[in-house]
Amino acid sequence: MRGRDPDEAHRTATPLELFVDLCFVVAVAQASESLHEAFTHGRYASGALRFALVFFTIWWAWMNFTWFASAYDPGDTAYRLTVLVQVTGSLVLAAGVSRAFSQGDLLVITLGYVIMRTALAALWLRAGLSDPARRGTAFRFAAGVSVCQAGWVVLLLLPTPARLPGIVLMILAEVIVPVWAQSAGMTPWHPRHIAERYELFTLIVLGESIAAATIAVRGAFDRNHGSGALYALACGGLLMAFAMWWLYFTRPAHVLLATSHQARGKRFTWAYGHYLVFASATAEGAGLAAYADHLTRPASAASDVAALAVTAPAAIFLVTVWAVHLRPHQTRTAEGALFLFAAVGILMTTWFSAPALVAGLLLSGLTAVVTVRQSPGADRTRKAARRSYLAPPAQETEPGSKSA
Repeated sequence: MRGRDPDEAHRTATPLELFVDLCFVVAVAQASESLHEAFTHGRYASGALRFALVFFTIWWAWMNFTWFASAYDPGDTAYRLTVLVQVTGSLVLAAGVSRAFSQGDLLVITLGYVIMRTALAALWLRAGLSDPARRGTAFRFAAGVSVCQAGWVVLLLLPTPARLPGIVLMILAEVIVPVWAQSAGMTPWHPRHIAERYELFTLIVLGESIAAATIAVRGAFDRNHGSGALYALACGGLLMAFAMWWLYFTRPAHVLLATSHQARGKRFTWAYGHYLVFASATAEGAGLAAYADHLTRPASAASDVAALAVTAPAAIFLVTVWAVHLRPHQTRTAEGALFLFAAVGILMTTWFSAPALVAGLLLSGLTAVVTVRQSPGADRTRKAARRSYLAPPAQETEPGSKSA
């Protein structure tokens, strides 16, 4: 485990990484469903806070595995078994999500986290022993992960009023560990591979959002036998999902990562900023599902409060995707203004009679404008790069021949 070549050609996600993603889907689905239930029962503020904290543990465990695998995945039996231990931990964590939401019980979710993080620390130790050039970095990671995990266990022993400040402190400690560890030397991660891994997880959370909203809207139709508001919600939710996908994949992430390979600050901003991208995409499905319930079974919450569960995640997704994923590619200031204007417009649709439909139309309009405003030169460059990537290797010819 001496580290992989960051310039390795045709580096893609492995079947084991795809399997890990599928298992993390379980935890994402549990978080989305728990947020949906909290919204349905009118617990908007507390539900959003608990979702933000629980989703951090899911995203952080996935991200730590992803960046390690990009740098050190040897694909041997020992590595596979250790990763399967992490998968087991992710499923235990998923089993504890509901209890963390409903009762504030962190025991099961912490147990799953312990299993995952212990396996990750073991992998960092193995990397440190195998890769002398980056031994300091690997050992720092192993030490940081172990200390933070001990902190999460100690958190269970604190009285309930002290837990929220303790959680905030532990989150700060977690995000500092990679910055501190890689100050001793950068791991050999692969820009194209990391970009693909993040793109795949974006598809996962968008798919989960669509699934959660579809199930809820179908149930609302069964109870209400159809209404104009439900049709508007279904159409608007679909437009939002299409636009969110289109906007995220407007620019290739690996180009940005390749240019910032030596710029640590840009790399961490992009990687950490995706927490809001993933969390808001997941929350969007829960918000659409809760609003469908609100239309057929009005709860105590006001209509605008219920609509905010739809519009706020969409606005957060839009602003974050622009800030960390698209802005570094842009050469025109007007493009950023379009995103901010659309985000404000989406929030204002909270007070419309069909917030999801109007927000979906705004997102679709922004998508059309951004697509049209793409420069022809950038489009030609992207197509040329794709042709070069897909073209078969040129055959050698003898000097003086007709083909030569």
